[in-house]
Amino acid sequence: MSEDMIQAYLKDKEEKWHEPFTKLYQTIHENIPEGFTLEMQYGMPSFVVPLTIFPEGYHVQEGTPLPFISIAAQKKHLAVYHMGIYADKELLDWFQKEYPHHMSTKLNMGKSCIRFTNPKKLPFELLGELSEKITVNEWIEMYKNRTE
Repeated sequence: MSEDMIQAYLKDKEEKWHEPFTKLYQTIHENIPEGFTLEMQYGMPSFVVPLTIFPEGYHVQEGTPLPFISIAAQKKHLAVYHMGIYADKELLDWFQKEYPHHMSTKLNMGKSCIRFTNPKKLPFELLGELSEKITVNEWIEMYKNRTE
Protein backbone atom coordinates (compact mmCIF):
# COMPACT_ATOMS: atom_id res chain seq x y z
CA MET A 1 0.00 0.00 0.00
CA SER A 2 2.64 2.58 0.98
CA GLU A 3 4.78 2.12 -2.14
CA ASP A 4 1.66 2.48 -4.29
CA MET A 5 0.72 5.66 -2.41
CA ILE A 6 4.17 7.13 -3.03
CA GLN A 7 4.10 6.27 -6.74
CA ALA A 8 0.59 7.72 -7.12
CA TYR A 9 1.71 10.89 -5.34
CA LEU A 10 4.73 11.27 -7.64
CA LYS A 11 2.72 10.71 -10.82
CA ASP A 12 2.30 14.43 -11.56
CA LYS A 13 5.57 15.61 -9.99
CA GLU A 14 8.73 16.56 -11.87
CA GLU A 15 10.90 13.54 -12.69
CA LYS A 16 13.95 15.05 -10.94
CA TRP A 17 12.16 14.66 -7.58
CA HIS A 18 11.03 11.02 -8.00
CA GLU A 19 14.19 9.22 -6.89
CA PRO A 20 15.14 11.49 -3.97
CA PHE A 21 11.51 11.62 -2.78
CA THR A 22 11.25 7.83 -2.86
CA LYS A 23 14.52 7.51 -0.94
CA LEU A 24 13.32 10.13 1.56
CA TYR A 25 10.12 8.17 2.12
CA GLN A 26 12.09 4.92 2.55
CA THR A 27 14.50 6.57 5.00
CA ILE A 28 11.70 7.84 7.20
CA HIS A 29 9.71 4.61 6.90
CA GLU A 30 12.73 2.53 7.98
CA ASN A 31 13.55 4.76 10.95
CA ILE A 32 10.27 6.05 12.36
CA PRO A 33 9.27 4.36 15.62
CA GLU A 34 6.55 1.75 15.65
CA GLY A 35 2.98 2.98 15.89
CA PHE A 36 3.02 5.77 13.31
CA THR A 37 1.13 4.96 10.12
CA LEU A 38 1.34 6.35 6.61
CA GLU A 39 -1.64 8.03 5.00
CA MET A 40 -2.39 10.92 2.68
CA GLN A 41 -3.03 13.99 4.79
CA TYR A 42 -3.36 17.51 3.41
CA GLY A 43 -2.37 16.20 -0.02
CA MET A 44 0.96 14.76 1.17
CA PRO A 45 2.21 11.36 2.30
CA SER A 46 2.20 11.72 6.08
CA PHE A 47 3.24 9.64 9.03
CA VAL A 48 0.52 10.12 11.63
CA VAL A 49 -0.66 8.83 14.98
CA PRO A 50 -3.70 6.76 13.99
CA LEU A 51 -7.02 7.37 15.71
CA THR A 52 -6.85 3.82 17.10
CA ILE A 53 -3.93 4.99 19.27
CA PHE A 54 -5.00 8.61 19.88
CA PRO A 55 -8.78 8.87 19.28
CA GLU A 56 -8.83 12.60 20.07
CA GLY A 57 -6.83 13.19 16.89
CA TYR A 58 -5.73 16.57 15.61
CA HIS A 59 -7.61 19.48 17.20
CA VAL A 60 -7.80 21.42 13.92
CA GLN A 61 -10.26 19.01 12.30
CA GLU A 62 -12.33 16.40 14.12
CA GLY A 63 -11.65 12.83 13.06
CA THR A 64 -8.19 13.66 11.67
CA PRO A 65 -5.21 11.61 12.88
CA LEU A 66 -2.47 13.56 14.64
CA PRO A 67 0.18 14.52 12.04
CA PHE A 68 3.86 13.96 12.80
CA ILE A 69 6.01 13.93 9.64
CA SER A 70 4.78 14.82 6.16
CA ILE A 71 6.84 14.89 2.97
CA ALA A 72 6.14 16.81 -0.20
CA ALA A 73 7.63 17.31 -3.63
CA GLN A 74 7.08 20.96 -4.49
CA LYS A 75 7.99 22.67 -7.73
CA LYS A 76 11.33 23.98 -6.45
CA HIS A 77 12.11 21.77 -3.46
CA LEU A 78 11.43 18.68 -1.41
CA ALA A 79 9.92 19.43 1.97
CA VAL A 80 9.96 17.55 5.24
CA TYR A 81 7.35 18.80 7.70
CA HIS A 82 8.43 17.51 11.10
CA MET A 83 6.03 18.61 13.82
CA GLY A 84 8.43 17.46 16.55
CA ILE A 85 10.98 20.10 15.54
CA TYR A 86 8.27 22.72 15.97
CA ALA A 87 7.23 21.39 19.38
CA ASP A 88 10.60 20.48 20.92
CA LYS A 89 13.27 23.19 21.17
CA GLU A 90 15.94 20.66 22.19
CA LEU A 91 15.24 18.59 19.08
CA LEU A 92 15.38 21.71 16.91
CA ASP A 93 18.71 22.73 18.49
CA TRP A 94 20.10 19.21 17.94
CA PHE A 95 19.04 19.24 14.28
CA GLN A 96 20.48 22.70 13.63
CA LYS A 97 23.82 21.69 15.19
CA GLU A 98 23.98 18.38 13.28
CA TYR A 99 22.97 19.74 9.89
CA PRO A 100 26.36 21.27 8.96
CA HIS A 101 28.03 17.90 9.64
CA HIS A 102 25.91 16.39 6.84
CA MET A 103 25.43 19.23 4.37
CA SER A 104 27.60 21.99 2.91
CA THR A 105 24.58 24.17 2.11
CA LYS A 106 22.82 26.55 4.46
CA LEU A 107 19.83 25.11 6.33
CA ASN A 108 16.60 26.25 4.64
CA MET A 109 13.75 25.85 7.10
CA GLY A 110 10.61 27.38 8.53
CA LYS A 111 8.91 26.47 11.82
CA SER A 112 8.43 22.81 10.97
CA CYS A 113 9.38 22.69 7.29
CA ILE A 114 12.85 21.69 6.11
CA ARG A 115 13.39 22.43 2.40
CA PHE A 116 15.90 20.83 0.01
CA THR A 117 16.32 22.48 -3.39
CA ASN A 118 18.98 20.18 -4.85
CA PRO A 119 17.58 16.72 -5.64
CA LYS A 120 21.09 15.27 -5.57
CA LYS A 121 21.92 16.55 -2.06
CA LEU A 122 19.77 15.39 0.82
CA PRO A 123 21.10 14.33 4.24
CA PHE A 124 19.32 10.97 4.34
CA GLU A 125 21.32 9.70 7.33
CA LEU A 126 20.49 12.80 9.36
CA LEU A 127 16.81 12.66 8.36
CA GLY A 128 16.68 8.99 9.36
CA GLU A 129 18.15 9.88 12.74
CA LEU A 130 15.67 12.75 13.13
CA SER A 131 12.78 10.41 12.29
CA GLU A 132 13.59 8.01 15.11
CA LYS A 133 14.00 10.59 17.90
CA ILE A 134 10.36 10.74 19.10
CA THR A 135 8.11 7.78 19.84
CA VAL A 136 4.35 7.80 19.32
CA ASN A 137 3.71 8.16 23.05
CA GLU A 138 6.27 10.96 23.40
CA TRP A 139 4.67 12.80 20.47
CA ILE A 140 1.17 12.45 21.94
CA GLU A 141 2.39 13.85 25.28
CA MET A 142 4.18 16.77 23.58
CA TYR A 143 1.07 17.52 21.56
CA LYS A 144 -1.27 17.32 24.56
CA ASN A 145 1.01 19.62 26.57
CA ARG A 146 1.02 22.23 23.79
CA THR A 147 -2.76 22.20 23.25
CA GLU A 148 -3.92 22.17 26.90
